Amino acid sequence: MSEEKKSLNFLEQIIENDLANGMPRENLRFRFPPEPNGYLHIGHTKAIGISFGLGGKYNAPVNLRFDDTNPAKEEQEYVDAIKEDVSWLGYTWDKELFSSDYFQQLYDWAVLFIKEGKAYVDSQSSEAMAEQKGTPTQPGVDGPFRNRSIEENLDLFERMKAGEFNEGDHILRAKIDMQHPNMLMRDPIMYRILKKHHHRTGNDWCIYPMYDWTHGESDYIEQISHSLCSLEFKPHRELYDWFLDQVVDPNLIRPKQREFARLNLSYTIMSKRKLLKLVEDKVVAGWDDPRMPTISGLRRRGYTPAAIRKFVETVGVAKRDNVIDVSLLEFCIREDLNKTAPRVMAVLDPVKLVITNYPEGKEEWLDAENNQEDESAGFRKVPFSRELYIEKEDFKEEAGSKFFRLKLGGEVRLKNAYIIQANSVVKDAEGQVIEIHCTYSEDTSKKVKGTLHWVSIKHAIKAEVREYDRLFVDEAPDSHEDKDFMEFINPDALKIIEAFVEPSLQEAQVGERFQFQRLGYFNVDNDSTPNQLIFNKTVGLRDTWAKQKPSNQPQNQPAQQKQNTGQPQRKAIDVIQQLGKKYTNLPEAKQQKAKKDIQDLAKNVSYDELQPLFNTATKKVGTRIAVMIALNVLLENGLEKNEAITDFIAKAQADSDALLVAEASN
Repeated sequence: MSEEKKSLNFLEQIIENDLANGMPRENLRFRFPPEPNGYLHIGHTKAIGISFGLGGKYNAPVNLRFDDTNPAKEEQEYVDAIKEDVSWLGYTWDKELFSSDYFQQLYDWAVLFIKEGKAYVDSQSSEAMAEQKGTPTQPGVDGPFRNRSIEENLDLFERMKAGEFNEGDHILRAKIDMQHPNMLMRDPIMYRILKKHHHRTGNDWCIYPMYDWTHGESDYIEQISHSLCSLEFKPHRELYDWFLDQVVDPNLIRPKQREFARLNLSYTIMSKRKLLKLVEDKVVAGWDDPRMPTISGLRRRGYTPAAIRKFVETVGVAKRDNVIDVSLLEFCIREDLNKTAPRVMAVLDPVKLVITNYPEGKEEWLDAENNQEDESAGFRKVPFSRELYIEKEDFKEEAGSKFFRLKLGGEVRLKNAYIIQANSVVKDAEGQVIEIHCTYSEDTSKKVKGTLHWVSIKHAIKAEVREYDRLFVDEAPDSHEDKDFMEFINPDALKIIEAFVEPSLQEAQVGERFQFQRLGYFNVDNDSTPNQLIFNKTVGLRDTWAKQKPSNQPQNQPAQQKQNTGQPQRKAIDVIQQLGKKYTNLPEAKQQKAKKDIQDLAKNVSYDELQPLFNTATKKVGTRIAVMIALNVLLENGLEKNEAITDFIAKAQADSDALLVAEASN
């Protein structure tokens, strides 16, 4: 039992305590209450996951309620988008409700408040009200209209409802305590005049209830047992309870507000107002632009519901706000797509390769594995011919021993095809290589270290690739008092590339996801047509931002990069071994940090340094995990698999340690 208790987050502990103290299980009911004034973003996924997750755990209903009390900012478009996003994430709500459903009940209660001397109409200017409200350290003072008669208040409130007054002429305030230490309790506003068209009630109302007045009463009307919200609402809990005190029937369920830490993500903004500015200023193409942190933007970029839910689960439920590194979200989508995305070949920055001893006019259709992680994925045919495209960066005229790709006089294997040797190059007037002339060998059993992807020029399909990156170059773009968040827009957040892809992608459908071998994960964009394929880059195969950390941030760097210690710099392979020793004892978030460090270190490790560690003792599973992570980097950079590598991977895949098996399956 004690172990079970430890595994519960603090919200689950609250619910378990309530059940233990006599709350009937059938009284549990939760809600997700978005305001339809923008699209949902990645920050909302935590609130969604918490409420619907608890609903699933306790087999309790979860309402989807739209808190639509501000017609100036709310639209049906946002309602529809929110419903689509919640459904896409895999959640099903019990009732679809709107705070506007309760406008009449809220109004009737407000009239009752006036009759009981608990509310009054204030006719001051907003500036005067702000001045008399005081400060957090200085109490407020009563306004000149606080002691209006009940009859006058009822008359004015009815005339407000009838539309006799202009916006700003009057408001209705709760009559609580202008000297209260919590400023939210200093006669908060309950109603204001807004002569705006409402997306559901049309022009039936010209006074609208404030959020604090609406929210708790809506929870009560719906008989929500636990009203879960983010930490910024903790100071509002006292007001939430005061409003409930005035209306609750002791025989009915009284909602309980409890707060959790919101989800903050590095290199991201979570303000819907600021996201709207990006849309309105056309910095992005819309709310579903793949650079946006909106759920619809992530969906269009190629993220999966499973990856987002895994991310939320990994972050967990906390009581204190913190900032989660966006690389954890990127890790989750890599892990998911690695298991499910078919492998295909595409060349994004092509250079022509001519196999001079391959017969002109000849073509072959070779077998290519669709996904080595999925035995049922099968094989496809890819065409091979005399003239191919490879990536420009995969060739150098001269290169060192750690360059596993093609160089003059060197040999590499073409993925799923033959071994080639580079013999000569053709250059343009500026000295740039425009053709690489090679010869091929039909002896595919020969041992070579590098493997390259390619496409046959004759069969290649042109495609537009939209290479997306993080929208901001600063980790906290809206945290600078002296700078506008727009100053940190990443100018390289979108690059449009004309690429060439293998012909199997001709029939690719919108939304389908693929791994472009050695390049990353891509999906077919909504704008794609049969005559113009368009792919979005979802994420690269590895985190490319970790290596961009400035050198004055040693706490974020791999151990071997720390400078000015007065000690000899340790070899990368030794640091990898050290990280491996403690790897299995780290919590998941720190494991991801260690993994990124190992991947960065692996760029400075040769195969000859790594290979002796293949024989690490079975009990040293952490070291073997670190070696596998490093090996994956070398393989991604073109290292050819040999018998020793294949044997090491096979043994790892058969191991009892789940972490090692997962890395061996990458």
